[in-house]
Amino acid sequence: MTPSPPPAAIRIATRASSLALWQAEHVAALLRNQTATQVELVHVSTSGDQDRTRPLAEMGGVGVFTREVQRAVLDGRADIAVHSLKDLPTDTVDGLALAGIPERAPRFDVLVLPSGQHAESIDDLPASARIGTGSLRRRAQLLHHRSDLLMQDIRGNVETRLRKLDDGEYDAIVLAEAGLTRLGLKGRISIRLEPPLMLPAVGQAAIGIECRADDEPVIELLQQITDPVARAETTAERACLAELRAGCHAPVGVWARRDDDQLLIDAVVLSPDGQTTVSSDTSGSLNDAEQLGRDLAGSLLEQGADALIRA
Repeated sequence: MTPSPPPAAIRIATRASSLALWQAEHVAALLRNQTATQVELVHVSTSGDQDRTRPLAEMGGVGVFTREVQRAVLDGRADIAVHSLKDLPTDTVDGLALAGIPERAPRFDVLVLPSGQHAESIDDLPASARIGTGSLRRRAQLLHHRSDLLMQDIRGNVETRLRKLDDGEYDAIVLAEAGLTRLGLKGRISIRLEPPLMLPAVGQAAIGIECRADDEPVIELLQQITDPVARAETTAERACLAELRAGCHAPVGVWARRDDDQLLIDAVVLSPDGQTTVSSDTSGSLNDAEQLGRDLAGSLLEQGADALIRA
């Protein structure tokens, strides 16, 4: 089959936050390295960006950072949409294909303390410390480890959250290591929240690139910048989440990683207060990523994960 000629130009739909723009510029650079195609950014404002006060769960949670960006591709204003993959619902949108997943960044969560403060572990935080996070997954896993922590909602971009922290609104906040690293803020990391204390979100630290499902030249181009390990890992994680019928903001953590030619996967589902958990793990060939994710979800459901998700 003869490869399709590369498109003359690629328009990238992206949110306008600093982190989203970093991701879009990163994808633009990858594309420019593959072809002489011109690349430009199309800024899109999402409902999640417009409403920075209500908790995400009250806004419907799933898709609040992706719907408008996807619409820009479907209506022809852009050719591809760049997302934080953890924000992208597992339900496929008619007319779109998840065609590109570049190499993944470090994927764990981190605890950030006010500027000038230090701690060696989460156990060093004072009793009833105020923790800023809008993620049910992060809240539940932290409460599972320390039920005295006071979980408080926080919204806004990374810079806004750091400012609120340094202004004394919180004793600590939880952010993604990848986001801080990409923005040149790695020095703000106080404690890495690694498994088993905290499992990352499905697709965390991965960039997902969608295009129109019938746009063969763009699909071929995006396949050239896709990392096969990141594709396998996120395929397994998203298959697990889809089988659980849980949204991307549910209290579910999944950690898939390569070990030689094998894929190892751990998963946990928690009650909102973190006091009840079910967990499971599996492993198998990288080529069987989707089935491994579904099998893992089946094990969790057998243990009662559906009741925890509904809670």
